[in-house]
Amino acid sequence: MDAIETHARDLGVNLSAVDFDSIALPAGEDFGILSDDEEICQKEDLPEPEGGLSNIVVVDNLPVVAPEKYEKLESVVRKLFSPYGAIVVFWMPTDPETHKTYGYCFIEYNTSQENLLKWLTDEKARDQFVIWAGMSTEVYWNDAKRAMPQLVYQKQYWTDSYVQWSPLGTHLATVHNQGAQVWGGDDKFLRLMKFPHPKLKRIDFSPGERYLVTYSSEEPSNPRGTHTVVLNIFDVRSGKVMREFKGSADDLSTGGSIAVSGVYHGLSSGEQTKTLWGGGRDDKYFARLGKNVISVYETETFTLLDKKSLKVENVADFSWSPTDPIISMFVPEMGGGNQPAKVDRYTKTKKSIYTGFELYRIKEKDTPIEVFELDNKNDKIIALLGSPEASRVSKLTTIKGRQANALFWSPAGRFIVLAGLKGLNGQLEFYNVDDLETMATGEHFMATDVMWDPTGRFLATAVTSVHEMENGFQIWSFSGKHIYKVSKDHFYQFQWRPRPPSLLTPEKEKEISENLEMYSKKYKQEDRDMLDEEFEHESYRRKQLREEWKRWVAKWKEQHDEERQCRMALRGGEDSDKEEEYQGKEVEVDEVCERDRRNSRLRPGPGLKY
Repeated sequence: MDAIETHARDLGVNLSAVDFDSIALPAGEDFGILSDDEEICQKEDLPEPEGGLSNIVVVDNLPVVAPEKYEKLESVVRKLFSPYGAIVVFWMPTDPETHKTYGYCFIEYNTSQENLLKWLTDEKARDQFVIWAGMSTEVYWNDAKRAMPQLVYQKQYWTDSYVQWSPLGTHLATVHNQGAQVWGGDDKFLRLMKFPHPKLKRIDFSPGERYLVTYSSEEPSNPRGTHTVVLNIFDVRSGKVMREFKGSADDLSTGGSIAVSGVYHGLSSGEQTKTLWGGGRDDKYFARLGKNVISVYETETFTLLDKKSLKVENVADFSWSPTDPIISMFVPEMGGGNQPAKVDRYTKTKKSIYTGFELYRIKEKDTPIEVFELDNKNDKIIALLGSPEASRVSKLTTIKGRQANALFWSPAGRFIVLAGLKGLNGQLEFYNVDDLETMATGEHFMATDVMWDPTGRFLATAVTSVHEMENGFQIWSFSGKHIYKVSKDHFYQFQWRPRPPSLLTPEKEKEISENLEMYSKKYKQEDRDMLDEEFEHESYRRKQLREEWKRWVAKWKEQHDEERQCRMALRGGEDSDKEEEYQGKEVEVDEVCERDRRNSRLRPGPGLKY
């Protein structure tokens, strides 16, 4: 506009006397005069709107409902999809005549959403695992059919302490000195959120993956100082701190220990803080164990349930029911009184202690107790596996004479691995409990860890950096067949990626089990096709090697022929290439080596060949 005013003054035109509204410009012509919007756009570097539909999700196969059930269906769908981001638009179109829904809806998130569950759609139904060795953290597919792992993602210096999958396998968390970070996506593992927490030591997810717990402790700098503990609970999606607990170790600590996703992390005395979640995958409650107190909180407001804690003198431990909001606690006997929570039971000779367990059926009237004791008082109970349908406890069999100090049940049941770890040099026995037979035995020398994959199809054994030698891991089938081995120096961690619960109903699972042969035809054909493909690939590779060899021989033969005249000149005209055309003749000759004077006769020497 300044340029126009200057040009008008040069022409002697008074712009204040001009009625601009009465001026009609030709169609499509602006004579370089900017509109008000264009002037604003030039002055401000306005961001361009995000194109595409990367933040919009279409949900199909919804039930068709009447108007009175619209809000209820919307509430259910929002609850299912809200864990993946903040929903800004929800639209479920309806038929203008019947006012019923069409059976689908549109969800718009505030940011583009990565497909955090795409790994579950793998056509080969493979599982993933993460390893941490040296400075590198790597995620792999377990490709058992090809007897090798397939790299998905690799990153150097990805963590300072350890890595941890979320309970349903949606996220991968990395632990750093200044806090934690959560990653996810297809195969790129993009950073989804950061959770600042200085001097972070431990993390833990809630069962439904809605919240992340971070923990740190700091020793006092002087003898009169206080050992402080900080525990934060973050919202995984927003990164917001929902609740902070900060105080002395005496108030927030117990005598137990913290286990993070099956990997034990020992903490020094006074560092142990226990926080457990209850209410199943709804993440409705969590409880904190303190000194002589158990505090239960509800996550809707993150305040104490009923505004008070449970005061229990000398409480040492507690546990939630995995299905119901029921909490149990353990109080050791402190001398005197009638508190048979833990009893040392002696044999008749009073020289040894024997073990047993009592099963409390808390959902039955009067909570009946079932007592189980071993026949041999010297035997000890190491591991238990229970079935929800079991009506009683009884001994199935006795396995004797095994070198095992640890038992590992398959998550699918039926199979158990008897392992001799550490001092027993990694002896493995794969046992079928249904048929009461040993399927196979194996050995992973110096093995320190044994881990079933979430489906119970494969088993991983590992030698971590607690040993300086033989670091790495091995993969076995559920029946004990050794599949492959990977060696890694400075091997710190191996962890299978968890899977969410199956979406199949019990009836559908039963149908698949009964018709397994019909379903397996498809996968058997896929196996045959894969073997054919591998055979063709190997045949092609060998053919290429033969062709490459022939080309190499032809190249050097040609060079050899070109240098023939040069070789003859160096050898005085002799054609050394014809040396192979000579004819050999073998002659034997007797030679006198010494004379025997006593008998005056010759002793023949050995025959010489020319």
